[in-house]
Amino acid sequence: VDAAYSMYAYKHVIDLIDRYKPDVLWNDIEWPDFSKREGEYSLAALFDYYYKEVPHGVVNDRWGKESRHKHGGYWTTEYAAGLKDGAHPWEESRGMAHSYGLNRAERVDDYRPSREFILVLIDLVSRGGNLLLDIGPAADGTIPPLMEQRLLEIGDWLKVNGEAIYGTRTAGRSCQWTEGQQAKQEYGEFMVKYNLLDQVGQKPRDGMAVKQVFFTKKPDALYAISIGWPGAQLVLRDVTVPPGAIVTMLGVPGALTTSLNGTTLTITTPRLEPDAAPCQHAFVFKITGATVSAEK
Repeated sequence: VDAAYSMYAYKHVIDLIDRYKPDVLWNDIEWPDFSKREGEYSLAALFDYYYKEVPHGVVNDRWGKESRHKHGGYWTTEYAAGLKDGAHPWEESRGMAHSYGLNRAERVDDYRPSREFILVLIDLVSRGGNLLLDIGPAADGTIPPLMEQRLLEIGDWLKVNGEAIYGTRTAGRSCQWTEGQQAKQEYGEFMVKYNLLDQVGQKPRDGMAVKQVFFTKKPDALYAISIGWPGAQLVLRDVTVPPGAIVTMLGVPGALTTSLNGTTLTITTPRLEPDAAPCQHAFVFKITGATVSAEK
């Protein structure tokens, strides 16, 4: 890539910074002369300018092969399972079907269901990640109805349970497995097999363990996110619960009855008629002051 193109790209991004002061500088594909150019029009100069103009801003890691998962305020993956933990801030990005943007060749069966997006969001956040879900507007700026429907259903779940997602951190252990052999999840940057719907539930599937509960936390509470309805009781293993802890279910008024046996907490779930359930797909139980043991 010659110097003229490096200058061209550089000035475009400078104009973007000057006009909009973006909180996130999110580059894709690559960047010209990442490892070669120094001084004027270099990537280092671009970042220096950005942070001076937007001191609170963050930059992703898609600026060249040398930068992926090495340089940047946070790492990114795409159509994958994200990263295993939150040792460095990270984000998984994907579209609602196979494409970014609007692809008129994609039909309804190409779009993943709302349930999957909700559970993927929970899984990623439990491991310290963020979900960047692409929306491809039509030429007139409208959001296609299928995408709109997915967004509305994700929003309905978050209206009830957003407390367990927004502003939370990893709890030390991302999830609780059922009995059975645990399948190994591969992690990588791009197009890694990630069939979460086959990996979650309340009972083992064909002898294989599934993720039954996900955990997130805030300074004053632990959130146990049950995948599907747990039945009359939800049993949480390897948790530390302080005396006087209050256990509630988000979206349902009142404290719940519990019993504690060492580090096993049994929560009696509320008796709800189907139309009284506050949400679908996953249900959140809040335990004040509680913690979970680290991953084994």
